[in-house]
Amino acid sequence: MKNRGKRIVELCTASFFVVCVIVPILSMLGRITPEGFRSVLGSPQFWPAVWNSVSTAFTAASISVVLSLLAAWCVERTQMKGKALFSVLFVLPMLIPSISHALGLVTLFGRNGLLTNLFHMDGSIYGFWGIVAGSVMYSFPVSFLMFSSILQYEDGTAYQAAEVLGIPPVRRFTGLTLPYLKKTLISAFFALFTMIVTDYGVPLMVRGKRITLSVLMYDKAVSMMDHDAGSVIGALLLLPAVVAFLVDLLNREKGRSGFLTQTVVPKRRRGPDALAGVFCTLLGICVLAPIASFGIMTFAAKYPVDTTFTLYHIQKALNRGAGGYLLWSMLYSVLAALFGTAMAFCCAYLTARVKGRFSKGLHLVSITSMAIPGIVLGLSYVIFFHGSALYGTIFIVVLADSIHFFASPYLMMYNTLGKIDPELEAVGQCLGVGRLRIIRDVILPKVRGTVYEMFGYFFVNSMMTISAVSFLVPPSPKPVALMINQFESQLLMESAAFVSLLILAVNIALKVAVSGAKRARFPLRAKART
Repeated sequence: MKNRGKRIVELCTASFFVVCVIVPILSMLGRITPEGFRSVLGSPQFWPAVWNSVSTAFTAASISVVLSLLAAWCVERTQMKGKALFSVLFVLPMLIPSISHALGLVTLFGRNGLLTNLFHMDGSIYGFWGIVAGSVMYSFPVSFLMFSSILQYEDGTAYQAAEVLGIPPVRRFTGLTLPYLKKTLISAFFALFTMIVTDYGVPLMVRGKRITLSVLMYDKAVSMMDHDAGSVIGALLLLPAVVAFLVDLLNREKGRSGFLTQTVVPKRRRGPDALAGVFCTLLGICVLAPIASFGIMTFAAKYPVDTTFTLYHIQKALNRGAGGYLLWSMLYSVLAALFGTAMAFCCAYLTARVKGRFSKGLHLVSITSMAIPGIVLGLSYVIFFHGSALYGTIFIVVLADSIHFFASPYLMMYNTLGKIDPELEAVGQCLGVGRLRIIRDVILPKVRGTVYEMFGYFFVNSMMTISAVSFLVPPSPKPVALMINQFESQLLMESAAFVSLLILAVNIALKVAVSGAKRARFPLRAKART
């Protein structure tokens, strides 16, 4: 009976992902016809869009990987001052939407930008380098976290031996560090390339006369309601995402290294430490400059004509519903975080702790969403769920957010549960203790820190996303992130900057709350009576 119940739960969970991930994508692909395919490929905009997408994504991903690797190395391998501050500062861009990074560039370097007027520049941020710069700002924190995390777990024994043998630091970096980071470098590049090529927030704001595939898909599917053409472009955008997914999957399978016997402890060296401090300071200024520009623009009466302090733009944004949209965004995000965290824990437990016939298949289905860009997921949901009771409600937005961001929290919990004694349930069964009680009284208290991180991941990303939800949101209420593009199109740059600050403030508050909850000693529930 217990095995039958386990199989039912596994089948129900797998069926959920089939219905919410695989079938919608197949529905979108089913809209592709030979005529529609030829029409899209024959469009005069298509091939320039392909070239623009590939060239900007390749350039931005390359720059972002190099900068993030150097930043992570400075934080983890030097004794420069302020490492903890830089570690927080470098992930700050993850807390605002990609379109906000582009807005920051326009605010600083646009035709009437702060630095444009200060240094009498030509305001040529629009075009290729504008997209590259915004994409680097948007993607940099992701690769920085990847490199920072992997460097923390590198064994220091080889470095001690190299130092004893008199091998210089540069040769140690090229001979030990780079080979150790080879798989992470490949995964990071493909992950960032996919993020950039499928993002339309940055190019929508600073593309100038250039058009990318993601913007072309947005114009076709949202502005012109041409879902057939959008499906063709969506299928093409799936290709780099699937490649990145396969690369990451293969690296995860083959990238297991030996046990960590001794961490790398960097020595204090005045010259390298000073250079690392200068580099991180300059990089930190680049991170903070757009956010600071939001503050200047928000409180300036009419930049650049009148920089008098005012609250007029805040009042205008609030009068247009920014406060209400913010509350609705928080509701969307809380619901997506609660539902996504519960589903991710359930799936991770089934695949990591309940070994069965469907475990590997369920694991693969659970991480499939990693290979689906948000803009493609949104269009597939429009096609599949159109006309259903779910369509046009807040619940389809919650479902899309939960699926879009599911893979990373799932893998967090999957890896955490794999570190708990695998015989725990077997011992409980011998003592007559049910599986649910073991989960409630033993496992959940042990993994509560990961649960809080999962909740925070879902919440923060749901607050920022504009890709999937732009297809699915009901006429009202809309997520507050969509107001940024709305205000910018109406040349209300100050109000758009204020909305970006609102999102940043909420996400910072959530991150602080998650950090405090992880440090607190109370469990997820009161201790069971013994």
